[in-house]
Amino acid sequence: MRSTVLMIRPVAFGFNEQTAGSNAFQQQGLDQQNVQQKALKEFDALVAALRDNGVEVIVVEDTPAPHTPDSIFPNNWVSFHENGQVFLYPMQAENRRLERREDIVRDLVDQFAISNIEDLSHFESEQKFLEGTGSMVLDRQNKIAYACISPRTDREVLAEFCEESGYSAVEFHATDSQGKAIYHTNVLMCMGEEFVVICLDSVTDDGERELLTDSFTITGKEIIGISMAQVNAFAGNMLELENDKGEHLLVMSGSAYRSLTLQQITRLEKYCKLVYADLNTIETNGGGSARCMIAEVRLPLR
Repeated sequence: MRSTVLMIRPVAFGFNEQTAGSNAFQQQGLDQQNVQQKALKEFDALVAALRDNGVEVIVVEDTPAPHTPDSIFPNNWVSFHENGQVFLYPMQAENRRLERREDIVRDLVDQFAISNIEDLSHFESEQKFLEGTGSMVLDRQNKIAYACISPRTDREVLAEFCEESGYSAVEFHATDSQGKAIYHTNVLMCMGEEFVVICLDSVTDDGERELLTDSFTITGKEIIGISMAQVNAFAGNMLELENDKGEHLLVMSGSAYRSLTLQQITRLEKYCKLVYADLNTIETNGGGSARCMIAEVRLPLR
């Protein structure tokens, strides 16, 4: 079925001091004055690439107030599901909580059937977080939520999501080359219908690594391994979508694509057409890439 996605066009994108502590991928660029302008150009180029390839993109303009430097990453505060469920998520950074906009969800009602809205944001008062499909990589066919536990991914909130959604959780721990917990699962892992891209080197516990590979084997996924260096180039931050012709696309950034080996590209092209756009400004200052910018709208049509 043709993919519909939601993307938020930024008005004040920039380096977010409040998220930098737990996001090792964020680096403050020297030229902060032109960051918004450059990010806007990159955003528009990714939207154009998706539309050119037959994906329906709903673009929502961000608002100048309140100030939300990370609003370009909506997949952290909302997810939309095939059964009509919408989930709103608890976010660690206080200024990211301002990104949750009920008006965006309400505007989808004209086109899509929403059965209920599950709001998990009350966990913020307990300092427990689950940042949407950043914290979880969903295998939607098999109803499995893969999650690496981190300051932004709490076990209790994950269990609540699973109870409300009918998913089962596969939990693990993952660290970067400095031994620091990787902040979001979707930077080291991408779930396709028939494959999984993952950096198993980041999962140091043998039992957890075996748990993952067993789960992939049982669900019939070809494991395409990536290195830690490729994770740093955002090669884990990809998303499989389907276009209006029923073709499968794998969306990623230019840096992610350029980091792939010829063998990896060949293996991925068995399943998908690779679609990419340069997102250097967004990746550097925001610490997120193509997948983070896209919220899949999986809701049933009215």
